[in-house]
Amino acid sequence: MNGDDLRQMIGRVQRGSLSRRGFVKRMAAVGLTAPMATQLLALHGISPASAQSVPAYAPQRRGGGGALKILYWQAATLLNPHFGSGTTNADASRVFYEPLAGWASDGTLHPILAAEIPSTANGGLSADGRSVTWKLKRGVKWHDGQDFSADDVIFNWEYAKNPAVAAVSSGSYRDVNVVKVDDHTVRVEFNQPTPFWADAFVAAIGQLIPKHLFKDYAGSNARDAPTNLRPVGTSAYKFVSFAPGDNLRAELNPNYHMDNRPFFDTLEIKGGGDAVSAARAVMQTADFDYAWNMQVEDEILKRLEANGRGKVNIVDGGGIEFVQLNPCDPHREVDGERASINSEHPAFRDPAVRQAMALLIDRNALEQFIYGRGGPATANFLNNPPRFNSPNMRWEFSIAKANEILDGAGWVRGRDGIRAKDGVRLRFIYQTSVNAPRQRTQAVYKQAAQRAGIDLELKSVTATVFFSSDVANPDTYTKFWADMQMYTTTMPQADPERFMNQYVSWEVSSKANNWQGRNITRYRSEEYDRIFREAQGELDPVKRAALFIRMNDLVVSSNYVIPLVKRPTVSASLNNLRHVLSAWDGTTWLLGDWWRQT
Repeated sequence: MNGDDLRQMIGRVQRGSLSRRGFVKRMAAVGLTAPMATQLLALHGISPASAQSVPAYAPQRRGGGGALKILYWQAATLLNPHFGSGTTNADASRVFYEPLAGWASDGTLHPILAAEIPSTANGGLSADGRSVTWKLKRGVKWHDGQDFSADDVIFNWEYAKNPAVAAVSSGSYRDVNVVKVDDHTVRVEFNQPTPFWADAFVAAIGQLIPKHLFKDYAGSNARDAPTNLRPVGTSAYKFVSFAPGDNLRAELNPNYHMDNRPFFDTLEIKGGGDAVSAARAVMQTADFDYAWNMQVEDEILKRLEANGRGKVNIVDGGGIEFVQLNPCDPHREVDGERASINSEHPAFRDPAVRQAMALLIDRNALEQFIYGRGGPATANFLNNPPRFNSPNMRWEFSIAKANEILDGAGWVRGRDGIRAKDGVRLRFIYQTSVNAPRQRTQAVYKQAAQRAGIDLELKSVTATVFFSSDVANPDTYTKFWADMQMYTTTMPQADPERFMNQYVSWEVSSKANNWQGRNITRYRSEEYDRIFREAQGELDPVKRAALFIRMNDLVVSSNYVIPLVKRPTVSASLNNLRHVLSAWDGTTWLLGDWWRQT
């Protein structure tokens, strides 16, 4: 399908000769998923269907549901969403803070603090694609009783884009202008036509903090704010206590702005431990209602499901387990900074070494013997929605070919079997978080690398440390002070723009931004930067998809990024828990709608 065909079909929907559902089905037939189809219709002034993809909420009164107990085996360390560099920190913040809208499981936008989702029909989207106007829900109050208003929204924009704050959310706010129209209306203005307008103030990156409690901590002192650890939000649950790296407790908000919500009287999110014990605590002993991120061998999950108490939830999205090769030198300092972008990695600067590393990991074995349903092998970094999935990349496992490439590039085996060239030995520190599938993956990689004359020193960091936002900790993944590292990055939106800004040069994680930049790999390419900028302003969906496919191909073919397996969101829950999950948003994105069926 070309761009003209697509525009003609959208025109039919506008004229009423083709239903929205018919349009979505036809788009699915050519690889364009419901999320993107819905966004295309909204962009052309066709309002979303009245029926949302959020499950029906049955309770008829607020409270009375007792305790909701959730397990996160990677514990949160702070509760400010603008500093939530890891999924667990973002999800913990989301217990208390809300955005204007979130992403439902099919990729449609669901209003939360917004009165409605903007469209051309309701005047929210400008015809030229240069602005979006959000109408705020009235009567919303912060947990301390203060009114929520447009001033809070404006403050979050100013806070996030301030370089002195060094917010992980800065990339979504620094290139837009936000105007207060009135106390309950704001307008986001773009420098150019912008196809993906649902970024600022939406989903995990859009969580709103109160101006009246953060205004005195909106600069270089931002991390000193007492409310970073004692949140006051607008959500269904109010803060009770927090022990970083351990336990988070909350209680019902009696003044929540949604009727009959929440169902549960109290909430506990227990952190720490490991994924297997978390799975057992739900599906074997039923001590907890829900367990996050079941990065557990599928064989174990199937045995636990057989107990009949709980189930495994698999929700497809854009998450990817991958390996990063450091383009910079993590073992020496340049101007007081390790892994500085002004340094080069002595071995990985050679494309032959990177190519060999990409050949030495058996993705089929990872899928077949470790991840199963929770990790299909992939050659792409960008896998979803399907329209953006590149047909050009292929993965291959070949120790023989890796040896041939290294021989040809002049990397010679020493007496100990380790290859070297010009005094540089192929001996690398390979780090990841403590987690059984990851340690098994490390072992698989190490064994193959040894047969190619490469020595991998395996390093496993406690998850609460590895994914911490602590700028003083040397072992966080955002610092990347190792030769290689591996983890899962999630896709928090049903559009790849924010997901793929992980490789633009202006997002490089560095000392200057407190290692909060999203480009943790520190990959840099002028061509990639140019294509990304072009995609930001491309309104033609067919051309835009082609640009993102090219971005994927650039970064994957560089072999600084080695995709392993796709990571749908895999969780465990008791059979009677009714939750609202979405792979395009955080686990806690609509926590107020969770309830228990009796």
